[in-house]
Amino acid sequence: MTKPRPQLPEEVARPTGDGTELDGLISGPEAQHPGRSGFRLVGQGPEAFAIRTRSALLAGRSLDVQTYIWHADVTGLYLAHRVLETADRGVRVRLLVDDMDARAKNAGFAALDAHPHVAVRMFNPFFSRRGTLSQVAEMVGSFNRINHRMHNKTWIADNRIAIVGGRNLGDEYFGASEDVNFVDLDFAMVGPVVRDASASFDRYWNASTTWPMSVLDPEGVNPEALERVRTLLAERAAEGERSSYAAELRGDDAVGRLLAGDWPMEWTTESRFVSDDPGKVSMTGEALERSHVRTLLVPAAEAAKKSVSLISPYFVPGELGTRILVDAARAGRRVRVLTNSLVANDVAAVHGGYTRWRRALLEGGVAIWELKPLPGSDVRASLLGSSGASLHTKALAVDGRTLFVGSFNIDPRSTWLNCEQGVLAESAPLTETFEAIFDRQSEGARAWRVTLENGELRWSDGQETFDHDPKAPLSRRLQAWVTRALRLDAQL
Repeated sequence: MTKPRPQLPEEVARPTGDGTELDGLISGPEAQHPGRSGFRLVGQGPEAFAIRTRSALLAGRSLDVQTYIWHADVTGLYLAHRVLETADRGVRVRLLVDDMDARAKNAGFAALDAHPHVAVRMFNPFFSRRGTLSQVAEMVGSFNRINHRMHNKTWIADNRIAIVGGRNLGDEYFGASEDVNFVDLDFAMVGPVVRDASASFDRYWNASTTWPMSVLDPEGVNPEALERVRTLLAERAAEGERSSYAAELRGDDAVGRLLAGDWPMEWTTESRFVSDDPGKVSMTGEALERSHVRTLLVPAAEAAKKSVSLISPYFVPGELGTRILVDAARAGRRVRVLTNSLVANDVAAVHGGYTRWRRALLEGGVAIWELKPLPGSDVRASLLGSSGASLHTKALAVDGRTLFVGSFNIDPRSTWLNCEQGVLAESAPLTETFEAIFDRQSEGARAWRVTLENGELRWSDGQETFDHDPKAPLSRRLQAWVTRALRLDAQL
Protein backbone atom coordinates (compact mmCIF):
# COMPACT_ATOMS: atom_id res chain seq x y z
CA MET A 1 0.00 0.00 0.00
CA THR A 2 1.28 3.46 -0.91
CA LYS A 3 0.18 6.58 0.88
CA PRO A 4 0.80 10.20 -0.16
CA ARG A 5 3.92 11.85 1.16
CA PRO A 6 3.18 15.16 2.89
CA GLN A 7 4.66 18.38 1.53
CA LEU A 8 7.78 19.26 3.49
CA PRO A 9 9.82 22.47 3.58
CA GLU A 10 13.10 22.19 1.70
CA GLU A 11 16.18 21.79 3.90
CA VAL A 12 19.75 22.41 2.78
CA ALA A 13 23.22 21.95 4.21
CA ARG A 14 24.52 24.50 6.68
CA PRO A 15 27.10 26.78 5.01
CA THR A 16 30.71 26.73 6.10
CA GLY A 17 31.83 29.17 8.76
CA ASP A 18 34.71 29.89 11.10
CA GLY A 19 33.35 28.94 14.50
CA THR A 20 33.92 25.20 14.84
CA GLU A 21 37.01 23.09 15.44
CA LEU A 22 36.70 21.62 11.96
CA ASP A 23 36.55 25.13 10.52
CA GLY A 24 39.80 25.88 12.31
CA LEU A 25 41.49 22.69 11.11
CA ILE A 26 40.38 22.84 7.50
CA SER A 27 39.85 26.48 6.50
CA GLY A 28 43.60 27.18 6.58
CA PRO A 29 44.62 24.38 4.19
CA GLU A 30 41.67 25.26 1.93
CA ALA A 31 42.83 28.87 1.77
CA GLN A 32 46.34 27.69 0.85
CA HIS A 33 44.88 25.69 -2.07
CA PRO A 34 42.25 28.02 -3.58
CA GLY A 35 39.91 26.31 -6.00
CA ARG A 36 41.31 22.89 -5.15
CA SER A 37 39.89 19.96 -3.24
CA GLY A 38 41.95 17.75 -0.96
CA PHE A 39 41.70 13.95 -1.07
CA ARG A 40 42.95 11.12 1.07
CA LEU A 41 42.53 7.47 0.10
CA VAL A 42 41.37 5.50 3.13
CA GLY A 43 42.02 1.81 2.63
CA GLN A 44 42.23 0.56 6.21
CA GLY A 45 39.07 -0.08 8.21
CA PRO A 46 40.33 1.30 11.55
CA GLU A 47 41.31 4.60 9.95
CA ALA A 48 37.96 4.81 8.17
CA PHE A 49 36.19 4.32 11.50
CA ALA A 50 38.42 6.82 13.28
CA ILE A 51 37.82 9.56 10.70
CA ARG A 52 34.09 9.21 11.14
CA THR A 53 34.17 9.21 14.94
CA ARG A 54 36.72 12.05 15.05
CA SER A 55 34.80 14.27 12.62
CA ALA A 56 31.58 13.72 14.61
CA LEU A 57 33.41 14.72 17.79
CA LEU A 58 34.77 17.90 16.18
CA ALA A 59 31.58 18.91 14.36
CA GLY A 60 29.99 22.04 15.74
CA ARG A 61 27.40 22.93 13.16
CA SER A 62 26.07 19.94 11.23
CA LEU A 63 26.48 16.22 10.62
CA ASP A 64 24.86 14.58 7.59
CA VAL A 65 25.00 10.79 7.22
CA GLN A 66 23.72 8.84 4.20
CA THR A 67 24.08 5.06 4.15
CA TYR A 68 22.73 1.87 2.65
CA ILE A 69 23.35 -0.26 5.78
CA TRP A 70 23.77 0.67 9.45
CA HIS A 71 24.40 -2.42 11.56
CA ALA A 72 23.52 -2.69 15.25
CA ASP A 73 26.95 -4.13 16.11
CA VAL A 74 30.00 -2.82 17.98
CA THR A 75 31.06 -0.12 15.51
CA GLY A 76 27.54 0.65 14.27
CA LEU A 77 26.20 1.27 17.77
CA TYR A 78 29.31 3.22 18.75
CA LEU A 79 28.82 5.52 15.76
CA ALA A 80 25.14 5.94 16.73
CA HIS A 81 26.29 6.89 20.24
CA ARG A 82 28.69 9.47 18.80
CA VAL A 83 25.94 10.86 16.58
CA LEU A 84 23.65 11.25 19.59
CA GLU A 85 26.41 12.99 21.55
CA THR A 86 26.93 15.33 18.61
CA ALA A 87 23.23 16.22 18.61
CA ASP A 88 23.33 16.78 22.40
CA ARG A 89 25.83 19.60 21.76
CA GLY A 90 23.21 21.35 19.61
CA VAL A 91 24.64 20.22 16.27
CA ARG A 92 22.03 19.58 13.58
CA VAL A 93 22.11 15.89 12.61
CA ARG A 94 20.41 14.46 9.53
CA LEU A 95 20.37 10.67 9.04
CA LEU A 96 19.30 9.33 5.65
CA VAL A 97 19.15 5.53 5.47
CA ASP A 98 17.95 3.08 2.84
CA ASP A 99 14.98 1.25 4.33
CA MET A 100 15.75 -2.25 3.05
CA ASP A 101 18.09 -2.85 5.99
CA ALA A 102 16.79 -0.12 8.29
CA ARG A 103 13.22 -1.38 8.69
CA ALA A 104 14.44 -4.13 11.04
CA LYS A 105 15.85 -1.34 13.27
CA ASN A 106 12.77 0.85 12.98
CA ALA A 107 12.36 1.37 16.73
CA GLY A 108 15.91 2.68 17.16
CA PHE A 109 15.74 5.09 14.24
CA ALA A 110 12.33 6.34 15.34
CA ALA A 111 13.69 6.96 18.84
CA LEU A 112 16.62 8.99 17.50
CA ASP A 113 14.18 11.08 15.48
CA ALA A 114 12.62 12.22 18.77
CA HIS A 115 15.78 14.22 19.56
CA PRO A 116 15.22 17.94 18.87
CA HIS A 117 18.44 18.15 16.87
CA VAL A 118 18.13 14.85 14.97
CA ALA A 119 16.03 14.20 11.88
CA VAL A 120 15.82 10.69 10.42
CA ARG A 121 14.51 9.90 6.96
CA MET A 122 14.14 6.59 5.11
CA PHE A 123 14.71 6.18 1.39
CA ASN A 124 12.02 4.31 -0.56
CA PRO A 125 10.53 2.93 2.66
CA PHE A 126 8.28 0.05 3.53
CA PHE A 127 5.00 1.50 4.74
CA SER A 128 4.46 -1.50 6.99
CA ARG A 129 6.89 -0.87 9.83
CA ARG A 130 6.60 -4.11 11.80
CA GLY A 131 6.19 -7.81 11.14
CA THR A 132 7.82 -10.17 8.67
CA LEU A 133 4.60 -11.21 6.96
CA SER A 134 3.58 -7.62 6.27
CA GLN A 135 7.05 -6.90 4.90
CA VAL A 136 6.93 -9.91 2.58
CA ALA A 137 3.43 -8.96 1.43
CA GLU A 138 4.57 -5.44 0.60
CA MET A 139 7.62 -6.73 -1.25
CA VAL A 140 5.43 -9.00 -3.37
CA GLY A 141 2.77 -6.37 -3.99
CA SER A 142 5.21 -3.52 -4.70
CA PHE A 143 8.20 -5.39 -6.10
CA ASN A 144 8.99 -2.89 -8.87
CA ARG A 145 9.31 -0.11 -6.30
CA ILE A 146 10.94 -2.08 -3.48
CA ASN A 147 13.54 -3.53 -5.87
CA HIS A 148 15.15 -0.07 -6.28
CA ARG A 149 17.49 0.94 -3.44
CA MET A 150 19.77 3.81 -2.38
CA HIS A 151 23.30 2.41 -2.31
CA ASN A 152 25.01 5.77 -1.59
CA LYS A 153 27.38 6.25 1.37
CA THR A 154 28.30 9.74 2.59
CA TRP A 155 29.45 11.18 5.93
CA ILE A 156 29.71 15.00 6.05
CA ALA A 157 30.70 17.08 9.08
CA ASP A 158 30.22 20.87 9.18
CA ASN A 159 30.19 20.94 5.36
CA ARG A 160 33.98 20.85 5.77
CA ILE A 161 34.97 17.19 5.51
CA ALA A 162 33.24 14.34 3.71
CA ILE A 163 33.90 10.60 3.57
CA VAL A 164 32.55 8.93 0.42
CA GLY A 165 33.14 5.45 -0.94
CA GLY A 166 32.16 1.83 -0.52
CA ARG A 167 31.78 1.50 3.24
CA ASN A 168 28.50 1.03 5.03
CA LEU A 169 28.40 1.40 8.82
CA GLY A 170 29.19 -1.86 10.60
CA ASP A 171 31.95 -4.09 11.92
CA GLU A 172 32.92 -5.83 8.67
CA TYR A 173 33.51 -2.47 6.96
CA PHE A 174 35.93 -1.26 9.64
CA GLY A 175 37.99 -4.40 10.25
CA ALA A 176 36.17 -5.19 13.50
CA SER A 177 34.34 -8.40 12.59
CA GLU A 178 35.46 -11.74 13.97
CA ASP A 179 33.78 -13.46 11.01
CA VAL A 180 34.65 -11.70 7.74
CA ASN A 181 36.06 -8.25 7.00
CA PHE A 182 35.76 -6.38 3.73
CA VAL A 183 38.60 -4.99 1.65
CA ASP A 184 37.18 -1.54 1.01
CA LEU A 185 38.08 2.01 0.02
CA ASP A 186 36.91 5.55 0.83
CA PHE A 187 37.84 9.07 -0.19
CA ALA A 188 38.20 11.48 2.73
CA MET A 189 37.75 14.92 1.17
CA VAL A 190 37.95 18.63 1.97
CA GLY A 191 37.43 21.70 -0.19
CA PRO A 192 34.79 22.52 -2.84
CA VAL A 193 34.03 18.84 -3.53
CA VAL A 194 32.54 18.62 -0.03
CA ARG A 195 29.95 21.24 -0.94
CA ASP A 196 29.11 19.15 -4.03
CA ALA A 197 28.60 16.13 -1.75
CA SER A 198 26.35 18.23 0.48
CA ALA A 199 24.30 19.35 -2.52
CA SER A 200 23.80 15.70 -3.47
CA PHE A 201 22.78 14.86 0.09
CA ASP A 202 20.23 17.70 -0.03
CA ARG A 203 18.74 16.37 -3.28
CA TYR A 204 18.16 12.99 -1.66
CA TRP A 205 16.99 14.49 1.63
CA ASN A 206 14.30 16.57 -0.11
CA ALA A 207 13.33 13.94 -2.70
CA SER A 208 9.81 12.58 -2.89
CA THR A 209 11.29 9.08 -2.44
CA THR A 210 12.53 9.98 1.06
CA TRP A 211 10.16 9.85 4.04
CA PRO A 212 10.56 11.23 7.60
CA MET A 213 10.37 8.73 10.43
CA SER A 214 7.84 11.02 12.09
CA VAL A 215 5.46 10.26 9.21
CA LEU A 216 6.27 6.57 8.83
CA ASP A 217 6.02 5.76 12.54
CA PRO A 218 4.71 8.73 14.56
CA GLU A 219 4.04 6.60 17.63
CA GLY A 220 7.63 5.36 17.71
CA VAL A 221 9.01 8.92 17.76
CA ASN A 222 8.71 9.75 21.45
CA PRO A 223 10.97 10.98 24.30
CA GLU A 224 10.66 7.78 26.34
CA ALA A 225 11.95 5.69 23.45
CA LEU A 226 14.82 8.14 22.97
CA GLU A 227 15.88 7.76 26.60
CA ARG A 228 15.81 3.98 26.34
CA VAL A 229 17.98 4.12 23.23
CA ARG A 230 20.29 6.66 24.88
CA THR A 231 20.89 4.28 27.79
CA LEU A 232 21.44 1.31 25.49
CA LEU A 233 23.89 3.20 23.29
CA ALA A 234 25.86 4.44 26.28
CA GLU A 235 26.14 0.90 27.62
CA ARG A 236 27.17 -0.55 24.28
CA ALA A 237 29.66 2.27 23.69
CA ALA A 238 31.27 1.51 27.05
CA GLU A 239 31.50 -2.15 26.08
CA GLY A 240 33.01 -1.11 22.77
CA GLU A 241 35.67 0.94 24.54
CA ARG A 242 36.75 -2.26 26.33
CA SER A 243 36.74 -4.41 23.20
CA SER A 244 39.79 -5.87 21.48
CA TYR A 245 38.99 -3.68 18.47
CA ALA A 246 39.27 -0.54 20.62
CA ALA A 247 42.63 -1.74 21.86
CA GLU A 248 43.78 -2.22 18.26
CA LEU A 249 42.60 1.27 17.40
CA ARG A 250 44.63 2.75 20.25
CA GLY A 251 47.73 0.98 18.93
CA ASP A 252 47.21 1.82 15.25
CA ASP A 253 49.81 4.30 13.93
CA ALA A 254 47.55 5.71 11.22
CA VAL A 255 44.77 6.31 13.75
CA GLY A 256 47.25 7.87 16.15
CA ARG A 257 48.44 10.31 13.50
CA LEU A 258 44.86 11.15 12.63
CA LEU A 259 43.98 11.91 16.24
CA ALA A 260 47.07 14.11 16.44
CA GLY A 261 45.74 16.20 13.55
CA ASP A 262 47.97 14.69 10.86
CA TRP A 263 45.59 14.50 7.87
CA PRO A 264 47.80 14.62 4.75
CA MET A 265 45.88 15.30 1.55
CA GLU A 266 46.51 15.36 -2.19
CA TRP A 267 45.11 18.53 -3.74
CA THR A 268 43.65 18.83 -7.23
CA THR A 269 41.63 21.34 -9.25
CA GLU A 270 40.07 18.54 -11.30
CA SER A 271 37.47 16.52 -9.43
CA ARG A 272 33.83 15.72 -9.90
CA PHE A 273 31.26 14.38 -7.47
CA VAL A 274 28.45 12.53 -9.22
CA SER A 275 25.29 10.88 -7.95
CA ASP A 276 22.24 9.39 -9.59
CA ASP A 277 18.90 11.16 -9.54
CA PRO A 278 17.00 10.02 -6.43
CA GLY A 279 14.00 9.70 -8.74
CA LYS A 280 15.81 6.87 -10.51
CA VAL A 281 13.67 4.44 -8.52
CA SER A 282 10.64 5.39 -10.64
CA MET A 283 12.39 5.63 -14.01
CA THR A 284 11.84 3.07 -16.74
CA GLY A 285 13.80 2.04 -19.81
CA GLU A 286 17.51 1.51 -20.25
CA ALA A 287 18.86 4.81 -21.52
CA LEU A 288 22.48 5.16 -20.44
CA GLU A 289 21.71 8.64 -19.04
CA ARG A 290 19.53 6.99 -16.39
CA SER A 291 22.78 6.19 -14.56
CA HIS A 292 24.69 9.42 -13.98
CA VAL A 293 27.62 7.49 -12.52
CA ARG A 294 27.94 5.18 -15.49
CA THR A 295 27.61 8.19 -17.84
CA LEU A 296 30.73 9.57 -16.14
CA LEU A 297 32.71 6.31 -16.10
CA VAL A 298 32.16 5.08 -19.66
CA PRO A 299 33.90 8.04 -21.37
CA ALA A 300 36.71 7.93 -18.81
CA ALA A 301 37.41 4.26 -19.57
CA GLU A 302 37.00 4.73 -23.34
CA ALA A 303 39.53 7.59 -23.29
CA ALA A 304 42.31 5.40 -21.82
CA LYS A 305 45.64 5.73 -23.64
CA LYS A 306 47.82 3.51 -21.46
CA SER A 307 45.97 1.58 -18.77
CA VAL A 308 42.73 0.71 -17.03
CA SER A 309 42.65 -0.85 -13.56
CA LEU A 310 39.27 -1.84 -12.18
CA ILE A 311 38.17 -3.26 -8.83
CA SER A 312 34.55 -4.33 -8.47
CA PRO A 313 33.29 -6.95 -5.98
CA TYR A 314 30.21 -7.58 -8.09
CA PHE A 315 31.38 -7.60 -11.70
CA VAL A 316 28.81 -8.26 -14.46
CA PRO A 317 30.11 -6.03 -17.29
CA GLY A 318 27.54 -6.94 -19.93
CA GLU A 319 28.06 -6.32 -23.63
CA LEU A 320 29.02 -2.64 -23.29
CA GLY A 321 31.47 -3.09 -20.42
CA THR A 322 33.06 -6.12 -22.06
CA ARG A 323 33.44 -4.27 -25.35
CA ILE A 324 35.07 -1.24 -23.71
CA LEU A 325 37.60 -3.33 -21.80
CA VAL A 326 38.39 -5.66 -24.70
CA ASP A 327 38.75 -2.76 -27.16
CA ALA A 328 41.21 -1.08 -24.81
CA ALA A 329 43.23 -4.28 -24.36
CA ARG A 330 43.35 -4.97 -28.10
CA ALA A 331 44.51 -1.39 -28.67
CA GLY A 332 47.55 -2.12 -26.53
CA ARG A 333 46.37 -0.69 -23.21
CA ARG A 334 47.09 -2.62 -20.03
CA VAL A 335 43.64 -3.63 -18.77
CA ARG A 336 43.26 -5.49 -15.49
CA VAL A 337 40.32 -6.41 -13.31
CA LEU A 338 40.11 -7.59 -9.70
CA THR A 339 36.85 -9.10 -8.51
CA ASN A 340 35.67 -11.70 -6.01
CA SER A 341 36.24 -15.39 -6.60
CA LEU A 342 33.21 -17.63 -6.29
CA VAL A 343 34.30 -18.84 -2.86
CA ALA A 344 34.77 -15.24 -1.66
CA ASN A 345 31.57 -13.86 -3.18
CA ASP A 346 28.60 -13.45 -0.85
CA VAL A 347 26.10 -13.55 -3.74
CA ALA A 348 26.69 -16.60 -5.91
CA ALA A 349 24.11 -15.32 -8.39
CA VAL A 350 26.35 -12.36 -9.22
CA HIS A 351 29.27 -14.68 -9.88
CA GLY A 352 27.08 -16.62 -12.26
CA GLY A 353 26.33 -13.43 -14.16
CA TYR A 354 30.04 -12.55 -14.30
CA THR A 355 31.03 -15.92 -15.74
CA ARG A 356 28.97 -15.23 -18.86
CA TRP A 357 31.54 -12.57 -19.80
CA ARG A 358 34.75 -13.93 -18.27
CA ARG A 359 35.94 -15.97 -21.26
CA ALA A 360 35.33 -13.12 -23.72
CA LEU A 361 37.34 -10.76 -21.53
CA LEU A 362 40.24 -13.17 -21.27
CA GLU A 363 40.20 -13.90 -25.00
CA GLY A 364 40.25 -10.14 -25.59
CA GLY A 365 43.41 -9.66 -23.55
CA VAL A 366 41.96 -8.43 -20.25
CA ALA A 367 43.91 -9.62 -17.20
CA ILE A 368 41.65 -10.93 -14.42
CA TRP A 369 42.33 -11.74 -10.80
CA GLU A 370 39.78 -13.21 -8.38
CA LEU A 371 40.27 -12.43 -4.72
CA LYS A 372 40.57 -15.27 -2.24
CA PRO A 373 38.58 -15.21 1.01
CA LEU A 374 40.47 -13.44 3.77
CA PRO A 375 42.32 -15.87 6.06
CA GLY A 376 39.97 -17.25 8.67
CA SER A 377 36.85 -15.82 7.05
CA ASP A 378 33.64 -17.78 6.86
CA VAL A 379 31.80 -16.63 3.75
CA ARG A 380 28.42 -18.32 3.56
CA ALA A 381 27.21 -17.57 0.05
CA SER A 382 23.68 -18.17 -1.16
CA LEU A 383 21.76 -17.48 -4.33
CA LEU A 384 20.43 -14.15 -3.05
CA GLY A 385 22.94 -13.06 -0.41
CA SER A 386 24.72 -13.90 2.83
CA SER A 387 27.03 -12.68 5.55
CA GLY A 388 29.59 -10.93 3.38
CA ALA A 389 32.40 -11.13 0.86
CA SER A 390 36.07 -10.33 1.20
CA LEU A 391 36.13 -7.64 -1.51
CA HIS A 392 33.95 -4.52 -1.32
CA THR A 393 36.05 -1.83 -3.07
CA LYS A 394 34.54 -0.06 -6.10
CA ALA A 395 37.20 1.88 -7.97
CA LEU A 396 38.54 2.61 -11.46
CA ALA A 397 41.94 4.03 -12.42
CA VAL A 398 42.82 5.29 -15.92
CA ASP A 399 46.26 6.15 -17.32
CA GLY A 400 47.87 6.55 -13.93
CA ARG A 401 46.21 9.91 -13.29
CA THR A 402 42.40 9.52 -13.13
CA LEU A 403 40.77 7.75 -10.18
CA PHE A 404 37.13 7.01 -9.38
CA VAL A 405 36.03 5.79 -5.94
CA GLY A 406 32.41 5.27 -5.02
CA SER A 407 29.49 2.91 -4.39
CA PHE A 408 29.05 1.80 -8.03
CA ASN A 409 29.56 -1.87 -8.89
CA ILE A 410 30.09 -2.80 -12.53
CA ASP A 411 26.79 -4.61 -12.80
CA PRO A 412 23.24 -4.04 -14.06
CA ARG A 413 21.83 -3.42 -10.57
CA SER A 414 24.10 -0.41 -10.03
CA THR A 415 23.30 0.84 -13.53
CA TRP A 416 19.53 0.43 -13.76
CA LEU A 417 18.08 -0.33 -10.31
CA ASN A 418 20.02 1.24 -7.44
CA CYS A 419 20.94 4.87 -6.83
CA GLU A 420 24.73 5.23 -6.73
CA GLN A 421 27.42 7.89 -6.37
CA GLY A 422 31.15 8.47 -6.44
CA VAL A 423 34.01 10.89 -7.07
CA LEU A 424 36.32 11.15 -10.07
CA ALA A 425 39.62 12.91 -9.30
CA GLU A 426 42.58 13.79 -11.51
CA SER A 427 45.67 13.09 -9.43
CA ALA A 428 48.74 11.03 -10.26
CA PRO A 429 49.69 10.49 -6.56
CA LEU A 430 46.19 9.27 -5.65
CA THR A 431 46.06 6.97 -8.65
CA GLU A 432 49.54 5.65 -7.89
CA THR A 433 48.40 4.81 -4.36
CA PHE A 434 45.40 2.95 -5.75
CA GLU A 435 47.53 1.04 -8.26
CA ALA A 436 49.73 -0.07 -5.36
CA ILE A 437 46.60 -1.30 -3.55
CA PHE A 438 45.65 -3.25 -6.67
CA ASP A 439 49.14 -4.76 -6.84
CA ARG A 440 48.97 -5.92 -3.20
CA GLN A 441 45.47 -7.35 -3.51
CA SER A 442 46.33 -9.28 -6.68
CA GLU A 443 49.42 -10.97 -5.22
CA GLY A 444 49.32 -14.76 -5.11
CA ALA A 445 48.77 -14.79 -1.37
CA ARG A 446 45.52 -12.90 -1.84
CA ALA A 447 44.18 -13.69 -5.31
CA TRP A 448 44.11 -16.22 -8.14
CA ARG A 449 45.11 -15.11 -11.63
CA VAL A 450 42.59 -16.42 -14.16
CA THR A 451 43.94 -17.39 -17.58
CA LEU A 452 43.12 -19.47 -20.65
CA GLU A 453 45.39 -22.41 -21.47
CA ASN A 454 44.58 -24.24 -24.68
CA GLY A 455 41.10 -22.78 -24.46
CA GLU A 456 40.50 -23.97 -20.88
CA LEU A 457 40.12 -21.77 -17.80
CA ARG A 458 42.86 -21.97 -15.20
CA TRP A 459 43.27 -20.35 -11.77
CA SER A 460 46.73 -19.98 -10.23
CA ASP A 461 48.31 -18.23 -7.28
CA GLY A 462 51.84 -19.28 -8.22
CA GLN A 463 51.70 -22.24 -5.88
CA GLU A 464 48.58 -24.14 -6.93
CA THR A 465 46.64 -24.36 -10.19
CA PHE A 466 42.95 -25.26 -10.54
CA ASP A 467 40.79 -26.16 -13.53
CA HIS A 468 37.54 -24.96 -11.89
CA ASP A 469 36.55 -22.25 -9.40
CA PRO A 470 39.07 -22.77 -6.58
CA LYS A 471 37.92 -24.03 -3.20
CA ALA A 472 34.25 -23.63 -4.17
CA PRO A 473 32.01 -26.58 -3.23
CA LEU A 474 29.72 -28.13 -5.80
CA SER A 475 26.63 -26.54 -4.23
CA ARG A 476 28.03 -23.05 -4.74
CA ARG A 477 29.11 -23.77 -8.30
CA LEU A 478 25.59 -25.03 -8.96
CA GLN A 479 24.07 -21.79 -7.64
CA ALA A 480 26.26 -19.75 -10.00
CA TRP A 481 25.42 -22.07 -12.90
CA VAL A 482 21.67 -21.63 -12.37
CA THR A 483 21.97 -17.85 -12.63
CA ARG A 484 24.11 -18.10 -15.73
CA ALA A 485 21.74 -20.60 -17.37
CA LEU A 486 18.66 -18.48 -16.59
CA ARG A 487 20.41 -15.24 -17.70
CA LEU A 488 19.25 -13.26 -14.67
CA ASP A 489 21.80 -10.48 -15.25
CA ALA A 490 19.24 -7.68 -15.14
CA GLN A 491 18.61 -8.26 -11.41
CA LEU A 492 22.27 -8.61 -10.43
